Amino acid sequence: MDKEQGADATRWLDGDELQQWYAFAYVLTQLPAALESRMQRDAGIAHFDYVVMSALSGAPERTLRMSDLAQYAGSALSRLSNVVIRLEKRGWVRRHPDPSDGRATLATLTDEGMDKVAAAAPGHVDAVRRLVFDPLTKAQQRQLGAASQRILGALGAPCPTDWASPDSARAGDGD
Repeated sequence: MDKEQGADATRWLDGDELQQWYAFAYVLTQLPAALESRMQRDAGIAHFDYVVMSALSGAPERTLRMSDLAQYAGSALSRLSNVVIRLEKRGWVRRHPDPSDGRATLATLTDEGMDKVAAAAPGHVDAVRRLVFDPLTKAQQRQLGAASQRILGALGAPCPTDWASPDSARAGDGD
């Protein structure tokens, strides 16, 4: 295919789409940085560490297979393994073989880890509420959820709320 054919096949963004894309792309960089900064300041941990421990806090017996935890955290298993090793050294997570499948490894949030999640959760929820929900009307909040679900569908990525337990919000998981 020559250069001219490629240009003709490209569905370029129009002015409105370009403006919406730039705004959304900027949110994708600014929001994680703001959440990271808040988590570091308030709890002294990385936001990703909180996401991992928060996922475990809402799981039955505070335990998930590492592969499921990686999916929930939106992470490669190798990155998650490094984080879980670090959390294990701090006494917040424990790894052990899955008794039903010796090939799999389970991660369990310890009591100390649960205490850390519970202490970090109020600041995290406050940041999420202030940065994401408060600026939006209820209708916009529902639209944000629906749009996010559709984007996740296009990415072939299930939304973590599709498998989160109903108790996770009460267990310190504000996401």
